[in-house]
Amino acid sequence: MKITVPKRPAGAQSPLRQALQKSARAFGFVGVFSFFINLLMLASPIYMLQVYDRVLTARSEATLLYISLIIAAMMFVMALLEVIRSRVLVRVSGKMDKTLGSKVFDSIFALNLRSPAANRSQSLRDLDTVRQFITSQGPFAFFDAPWAPVFIGIVCLMHPLLGLVALGGAAVLFALAWATEVVTKKPLSEANGHALRATAFAEASLKNSEVLAAMGMLPGIRRRWRVNQDKAMLLQAIASDNAGFISAMTKFTRMFVQSAILGMGAYLALENEITPGIMIAASIIMGRGLAPVEQAIGSWKMFVGARGAYSRLNELLMAFDNDKETMELPPPQGNLAVERVVAVPPGGNNPTIKGVSFGLTAGESLAIVGPSAAGKSTLARLLVGVWPAHSGSVRLDGADVYAWKHESLGPYIGYLPQDVEIFDGTIKENIARFGEVDPVKVVQAAQLAGVHDMILRLPSGYDTLIGPGGIALSGGQRQRLGLARAVYDHPRFVVLDEPNSNLDSEGEAALVQGLQKLKELKSTVILISHRPSVMNHVDKILVLRDGLVEMFGPKQDVLARLTRPVAQPQQVQQQPGVGQIAPSASTSA
Repeated sequence: MKITVPKRPAGAQSPLRQALQKSARAFGFVGVFSFFINLLMLASPIYMLQVYDRVLTARSEATLLYISLIIAAMMFVMALLEVIRSRVLVRVSGKMDKTLGSKVFDSIFALNLRSPAANRSQSLRDLDTVRQFITSQGPFAFFDAPWAPVFIGIVCLMHPLLGLVALGGAAVLFALAWATEVVTKKPLSEANGHALRATAFAEASLKNSEVLAAMGMLPGIRRRWRVNQDKAMLLQAIASDNAGFISAMTKFTRMFVQSAILGMGAYLALENEITPGIMIAASIIMGRGLAPVEQAIGSWKMFVGARGAYSRLNELLMAFDNDKETMELPPPQGNLAVERVVAVPPGGNNPTIKGVSFGLTAGESLAIVGPSAAGKSTLARLLVGVWPAHSGSVRLDGADVYAWKHESLGPYIGYLPQDVEIFDGTIKENIARFGEVDPVKVVQAAQLAGVHDMILRLPSGYDTLIGPGGIALSGGQRQRLGLARAVYDHPRFVVLDEPNSNLDSEGEAALVQGLQKLKELKSTVILISHRPSVMNHVDKILVLRDGLVEMFGPKQDVLARLTRPVAQPQQVQQQPGVGQIAPSASTSA
């Protein structure tokens, strides 16, 4: 799904690129270690050269002992450098996860708000894919590849004919590496796309597993899932078959070239143009020179996957960079001004809120009523800054709630959506919004929501675990706990969307008492409900229909208009003040 995001300043770098740049010094060390490792790779062919051309000729056991000790020391140093090089990349991977993990998590959160249908977990898997590639053998091939011409050049110095064989083999291997990119890029890219769609569809379906089981929908859902899954498997098989063929050809080429080097070396040795030691050394050096190319081809599939993951991560982090520094604003008092707001739900094209305007002073309460699909829940999301306004603004104490940093504004806002989600953790952690648990404030919130006695009857009271391994709550219990979370620490602005939809008479009585308590605390409260019982405890009522304000004003005036047998065309308005609707807005509604 295409997501419209604000344009970043020209020349701005993504957090992903910045994180890699911060590790530039570590990559530099890896390059230095690779230099010495490849330099020490020459020790083995030099050892063989000395054994064939000096030790066997002179039949000197002392020389054999000394050069064997030297080569053993050099091999040990090379192995030590290999370990250090690998550990440096592991540390780079860990640093990247520490630097980007939270940013990716926050960006997924922002993406989910703008595009609820997006595949949320894929980005975390993409970060793991990039990290795993960094710690694999793949990067070593790129660090060692620049040494391939050096090794081939050394073979050329040994004899031009040996160099010709080496150059021919290298050309074939580089052509195979290029062919790997050509024959695997498109099918792997398409396969990843189908796999992502299949995974996203499966995750969305599992959330409604009860519906699928109850109505026997599983076969149809499985068939829909298999469409994308089968396409992904087919394309992956095509890419793997092509890559497997090229990999086999690569091994054949490398082994053939090494054998050809030996054969050509034997011929030149018979012609007395080189020594047998040069023949063996050339074969070893050629094998080392071609190894990075073969290694790169072998890890090409992982490289393509990491490249795709990097691209998606880069796009995500560029779109949702939350590191902007903003000045802290004073705590809001609860003065609300909704100014000609137009809203289009994420992924939609048609506005569901069409030029709504109204206002409340701190401590006032408002009930929003209207038929289904009138836009009430959309308006609730706008009021708490969850969704951005397409045009117009929602201002709390003069500041745009969507532009206000959520971490700063959140503690002063209470929000209860229609679909209440209780998170994996204890009851006290859920009520305290997973921040620092203040027992006094937790109990006060539970009492205000009328859920304190219910919590005490649970197995471990406020320490009862909810979620995996914990207890299962009924819809009414979840709603009352969600209300306690919404009113935790006496927020200044509270929005409750159908807070009594799952409540019994006892729960509704507790809700009414909670509304009265919030009024005493001077909190600005907006209540969305179809039940008239809670409307008696608000100051004003707004009637919403088809995304437009049909009526707005003091409770008594609006209720009087609603109960009249014949509706009048004029809109009820309150006396001039903060909450007044402009005449133009009234006529347009």
